[in-house]
Amino acid sequence: MLYIVATPIGNLGDITRRAIEVLSSADIVAAEDTRRSRVLLSHLGISRPLLAYHDHSDERRECELLAELQRGRSVALVADAGTPLISDPGFRLVRAAREAGVDVVCVPGPCAAIAALSIAGLPSDRFVFEGFLPARESARKARLATLAAEQRTLVFYESPRRVLALFEDLRAVLGGERHAVLARELTKIHETLLRGSIAELHDRIAADPEQQLGEIVVLIHGAPDCPDRSAVDGDSLLRALLPRLPLSEAVDCAAEISGLPRNALYRQALTLRDAGESR
Repeated sequence: MLYIVATPIGNLGDITRRAIEVLSSADIVAAEDTRRSRVLLSHLGISRPLLAYHDHSDERRECELLAELQRGRSVALVADAGTPLISDPGFRLVRAAREAGVDVVCVPGPCAAIAALSIAGLPSDRFVFEGFLPARESARKARLATLAAEQRTLVFYESPRRVLALFEDLRAVLGGERHAVLARELTKIHETLLRGSIAELHDRIAADPEQQLGEIVVLIHGAPDCPDRSAVDGDSLLRALLPRLPLSEAVDCAAEISGLPRNALYRQALTLRDAGESR
């Protein structure tokens, strides 16, 4: 049996009774970071064999765990915090286990994205979880541009080292007026929730370095209703995107947002670029 076990995102009191039972009885605990998981197990008074399983684990570790499962042993997969596989390792192991006929069981519990959404005050009936955006600025802006017309609430994880840069890009691509929420260090001593427009949160984060520390979830209100995608003006989109993105990426984003033909948008982008260069 492969158990997918959610663990606390901060407050250790959030561990469930069932998670404790599974961790206590598992033959092996596969952990993203064995040092952090050992602290949790020690707090719970649990002593079980730990094996590292993370994004950089090679196929040998996956095969090793799969072999243990096929021998009839139980493995509990845990992330550093929260629910495994949600922007954390585990997908390959779960897929391999299912393909091998191994039962996979969920032991649900905390998840930072859902915890943040539940207290953000943004529409939560429909939302899009994007995990971590690309680290490179141009790729991050390109991804945000593809989400510009998304009407559902947007949910991101972000590194504290990049959170200010993210809000700069949000301001540039989505505009400064949309409502946003920064949820930081949820369930921990220094938990904070900042609410306001993208522009307001950008300025608050820039002025307060403490808001650039810890585990961070960012939520953005979805785009206003735009039922007719064909009414989206490709020229306006390109004029907004070309100063911020390479030409090809700007065209791709404009095509995805507007639904207009890429070839036509590409010719339009060349005309706009050439007109700009001739000035």
